[in-house]
Amino acid sequence: MEGLPALIPRTVEEVFGDFKGRRAALIKALTTDVEKFYEECDPEKENLCLYGLPSEKWEVNLPVEEVPPELPEPALGINFARDGMAEKDWLSLVAVHSDTWLLSVAFYFGARFGFVKNERKRLFQMINELPTVFEVVTGKVEQPKDAPRSNGNKSKPNGSASRKSEPYPKAAKMSPPNEEVESDGDEDEAEAGEDEQATTCGSCGDDYAPDEFWICCDVCEKWFHGKCVKITPAKAEHIKQYKCPSCSNKRARVGM
Repeated sequence: MEGLPALIPRTVEEVFGDFKGRRAALIKALTTDVEKFYEECDPEKENLCLYGLPSEKWEVNLPVEEVPPELPEPALGINFARDGMAEKDWLSLVAVHSDTWLLSVAFYFGARFGFVKNERKRLFQMINELPTVFEVVTGKVEQPKDAPRSNGNKSKPNGSASRKSEPYPKAAKMSPPNEEVESDGDEDEAEAGEDEQATTCGSCGDDYAPDEFWICCDVCEKWFHGKCVKITPAKAEHIKQYKCPSCSNKRARVGM
């Protein structure tokens, strides 16, 4: 197994190049070469791993024998689950573990060669610009961070009419508060005041920042940082009607 590149990556750019090569190999195995990959993951064989190589080639092989290994190892025994799951679910599972392995390899190099805080941050930002293997395999590639998530709800997030008129109300509910208030100087004072108020978190009172996840309460229609109310984007996808802690407590007191 040729997991180690010919030249060990030592800079952020070199580690990112190694990451891209391995990522391309894994995506190829789980998409264009999926029939061959499926055949090689015979459940009758021993524990097998899917390796992505810096050369953009992939291989299904036994794990390395040395302990500890030179590089972090991929998920072990992916072949055993092949016939016990629907094919698309199995491929999605392998994709998730592949994403985990890619990050572990990249940050292994970072740790080995002493990347400082800013270098680690820059490496992760470069990696985060690419869709994950899971997103590519399942077709759930997200929009870029600077792309609007919804139309009407972006200009007036507090308006219940605009939220209800969205074709995808669940996505609109999670849209961030107004990002355009500062740049739009033509709005009248009343509307600007309304939008400005919508950019404040109902829990901590801090203003909106474009790199943070926000969610709107369907009862009081206030916006909150996801971290303040302990709601992640993944959790929000499964919430039909979100009630903030304050509104939830009110309902509980009424019931008593």
